[in-house]
Amino acid sequence: MLIHQGRWPKFSAISGVTPRGKLYLQVHPDTIATEQVVEFLRHLLRHIRRRPILVFWDGGRPHRSDETRAFLRAHPRIEAHRFPGYSPELNPDEWVWRHLKNHELASYAPHDVKELGRELRRAVVRMRARPRLIRSFVAATHLYG
Repeated sequence: MLIHQGRWPKFSAISGVTPRGKLYLQVHPDTIATEQVVEFLRHLLRHIRRRPILVFWDGGRPHRSDETRAFLRAHPRIEAHRFPGYSPELNPDEWVWRHLKNHELASYAPHDVKELGRELRRAVVRMRARPRLIRSFVAATHLYG
């Protein structure tokens, strides 16, 4: 028997990977909007020191907003590039989420969104302990030589 409670509360995540095998992730209640994108970019600036930061992303509204563009202009160490329309095979982050869904969280059925968030964080910790795995996601895209 399947019991369905209708609408679930929602949370969203924003993440990124580096060619060196680092995984950065933030979880937010509700939808990722401009404010969360800018917060994540600030997070990257704090954690990736003294190196240029190349951001590759899709054409989503938060990526194109005036606030995001102003933040990027004010922080020239971050260089943003847009993926071609619908090209998940070029996005290493898509490989991260595929691995999370198909391996780390496969067959996992949380009781609520809070439990899902906790298990997602545990899965990310396990992945972070495997930088070679994360580097393989970057290598699979053939974007970084």
